[in-house]
Amino acid sequence: MVLHGVSDFDAACAQAGALRVEPLCLADALDSSALARAWERLEARADWPTQTRLFAATLNDLIAAGPSRIMTVWAGADLVALLPLCRDGGALARWRMIGARETYEPGDMLCNGTAAADALAGAIARLPHPLLLDRISAGSPLIPALARAVRRRGRLVVRPAMACPHIALDEGWRDPESRFNAGRRSDFRRARRKAEGCGPLRCETLAPDADNFDALFDEAVAVEALGWKSEAGTAIATDPRQAAIFRAFFRAVAQRGDLRISFLRIDGRAIAMQMAVLWNGRYWLFKIGHDATFNACSPGVLLMLHAIGWAAQARLHSFEFLGVAEPWIRKLWTQTEHDCVQLRTYPYNLRGAAAFAADAIVWSRQRLLRR
Repeated sequence: MVLHGVSDFDAACAQAGALRVEPLCLADALDSSALARAWERLEARADWPTQTRLFAATLNDLIAAGPSRIMTVWAGADLVALLPLCRDGGALARWRMIGARETYEPGDMLCNGTAAADALAGAIARLPHPLLLDRISAGSPLIPALARAVRRRGRLVVRPAMACPHIALDEGWRDPESRFNAGRRSDFRRARRKAEGCGPLRCETLAPDADNFDALFDEAVAVEALGWKSEAGTAIATDPRQAAIFRAFFRAVAQRGDLRISFLRIDGRAIAMQMAVLWNGRYWLFKIGHDATFNACSPGVLLMLHAIGWAAQARLHSFEFLGVAEPWIRKLWTQTEHDCVQLRTYPYNLRGAAAFAADAIVWSRQRLLRR
């Protein structure tokens, strides 16, 4: 692979150890058909759809104001580890996973073993800029590898991060209501009667293609904007940058046939929606929303029942909520979660000291608020 210029990032990777560690300009790497094939082979080791080449490729042009790089580790001609990173401009900016800040979803490095993880961690430990990985798998091999690599070069801090709920699907979830007690089933029936009192009720799960993607995406975004997320400022419609990111990513997924958009309609009008990605035999729920004027008939709950049943009937392995383990998910749907952690490195230099001082102030304030 061809390196474009020499930077501190490049120098750190060049010293990483016995395996060949190559720092690549992410944009150039994404254009390489050889790297694309190698990356997609390594995706068999992925835990999250955010680790895929498709995710990085559709986000790279939209998010990075500063440099973006991909750390790659090679054993001969075989790609054995990678981690795409970006950084804002400025001397004190930190490296971070591409897309993590913009989508609020977990991710991780990709690797095929301890040696590959150690080689990549060795390159990270030599970076002169701090690293912040907001949410990675609690069992990530990067954590012990960095603990070994950072010694004498800096400080590693690992803190709990919000977990991701999930449901392991089996035949019983084909009829989701049967998995709940009598009182909860009565609640579902009551909500359905209220919804039907407003007009004919219909749930549907659609697989958008190039011809209808934009219309269905826009309809789903419009539904989300009618709920509490608009007031909170987290709806896609309130953030043009986030809208562009999700439109690009979901369009690319739709072109592969793996996007699902679900609606609950009353008299033809969509009042609840979900946008999900089928990947690795699982249903990954990225976005939900409903029209708050219909809160009395719990449209989000009714659509969730439909979507879980649909996923089970499609013989998918699990229903992945993504996002965070919010109380309403734990109370109603599942208490099973994928644990995540936040990982930060602080090199022993002025940049690392400044980053640690800034974080220490934030952590102190958080402790005071909890007290």
